Amino acid sequence: MTAASFHAMPYGFKPLGDGRTRFRLWAPDAEKVVIEFDEAEPTTMRALDDGWFECICPVEEGAGYRFRIDGRDGVPDPASRRQLDGDVHGYSVVTDLAAYRWRNQEWRGRPWRETVIYELHVGALGGFHGVEMVLPHLASLGITAVELMPIAQFPGERNWGYDGVLPFAPAAAYGSPEDLKSLVDTAHDLGLMVFLDVVYNHFGPEGNYLGAYASPFFDESAHTPWGAAIGVATPQVGDFFVHNALYWLEEFRFDGLRFDAVHAIGNPGWLSSLAARVRAATGPDRYVHLVLENEANQANLLGPGRFDAQWNDDFHNALHALVTDENEGYYAHYHPAAMEKLLRSLQEGFAFQGEAMGNRRRGEPSGHLPAARFVNFVQNHDQVGNRAFGDRLTTLIAPETMEAALALLLLAPFVPLLFMGEEWASRTPFLFFTDFPDEDLRRAVRDGRRREFEAFTSFGGEEIPDPNDGDTFRSSIPSRDPDVGEARRVLLRELIALRQKHVAPHIESARGAGAVALGARALRASWTIGSSTLTLFVNLGDEDVTVDPPPSPTSAWLHGDAADIATLSRGVLPARRTLASLES
Repeated sequence: MTAASFHAMPYGFKPLGDGRTRFRLWAPDAEKVVIEFDEAEPTTMRALDDGWFECICPVEEGAGYRFRIDGRDGVPDPASRRQLDGDVHGYSVVTDLAAYRWRNQEWRGRPWRETVIYELHVGALGGFHGVEMVLPHLASLGITAVELMPIAQFPGERNWGYDGVLPFAPAAAYGSPEDLKSLVDTAHDLGLMVFLDVVYNHFGPEGNYLGAYASPFFDESAHTPWGAAIGVATPQVGDFFVHNALYWLEEFRFDGLRFDAVHAIGNPGWLSSLAARVRAATGPDRYVHLVLENEANQANLLGPGRFDAQWNDDFHNALHALVTDENEGYYAHYHPAAMEKLLRSLQEGFAFQGEAMGNRRRGEPSGHLPAARFVNFVQNHDQVGNRAFGDRLTTLIAPETMEAALALLLLAPFVPLLFMGEEWASRTPFLFFTDFPDEDLRRAVRDGRRREFEAFTSFGGEEIPDPNDGDTFRSSIPSRDPDVGEARRVLLRELIALRQKHVAPHIESARGAGAVALGARALRASWTIGSSTLTLFVNLGDEDVTVDPPPSPTSAWLHGDAADIATLSRGVLPARRTLASLES
């Protein structure tokens, strides 16, 4: 890699190095496009074939620009790399590509088997610089990959990130593009990979102008929860997002991407093409990891040359229903058979592999896939923040039960993900928050959030925190639990170290070797890893359970208190415990 990086693409701007810059816009519905500058005269762009407009203009880095289409008010570049003052309605900026000089020229990433993910919200940790300051702590914990929730430019100062409208522009509220590059560079100094959550299934409700001049961006024949689907089958549209993926991987040197809710894209063929093109462009000398969120459980998308893994909601949902006894919303599909579905997930990856889920069939067979194809978690931004009051699992179950669940997460041969604050046993909620300037949109979000939970019997009509209120955001900043926070950090560090030494080297070939229920909330699950068998004895209940036959007293124990191991050897698995053995 060079000291400075630039991803070349047909969209947006390209400095020509002679005091001029080339600008391009795909506007197939437009007849005339004028490019306006903040400090230069406007210029009419030249119409090319297939809806393209181009201008080579005498401006350099730092210039603000926008497009005036068919005489209407100016709009930003959809491929803007930076927005002036973070305004989604304002001028885009020609960025200085040499403003940041990379320190790490030899970094090539880390293999997928070593991955332990820490998901975080950049704003909640103080912006790009704030995250950079936290990285040494995460490295000392044993985390190997930091995953940023979406950072594309959104309206206002606060947002989860899924309302982004300019997917190439880092949100100005978090810092500059150079600040983001410094974050990535420092992570690489510490041996940490950095992943980015990207959203290719919709644009946010404020600041997206594509429908006014590039209607093929949207497929009106297919609908999503956010409106018309993105028309990725149109080459100029599909390529826009392929270039976005490569932009983050090449220009900002991210090590991987998490693709949000790809089932809402509705085009698995395009997804396969995206993965192939990214693999071809990044080459074999870098470890680049691609991860899906996919409600459809399409196992055929996972594997070498495709996507490394999928977020496994089945594991989370079954586990959560088991330990909380919740049975509303999507937990209704897991309760009361939560144990059965958790056992299947631990052995085969997906709990739903083509079976009926409500009024549809969900999923594909996944038992042939190794454990490495699944990212498991007991908390994440969705599963916490999509609750009415943002309750963390730490507030719903006993600390000892949580520790047993975390041991299952970190010692099983799937790729584990922790959510920010989990290492401190944080009890701080993670609430849904936005900052839309438009009052009508603020009201719609507030009222829609309340309607979403009216049908839940657990929701007694209390006033849901207003997503637009600054206090809602500030309440979501994680804090350490004063009672068990430090002990939780020590435990997680020990579990991750055990994982990296004994489990991680073998997850690409790990296969289920049997799982049975030992009680209402207790189980035994085994996997072949390398030439050994890993067995976890997990009791998430409040009562001891009988294990018959008990494990041998001479078993090679990987994790567990000596007294608990002795008790288990006598045929009793203590409540709220996870013990692990590794037998050759």
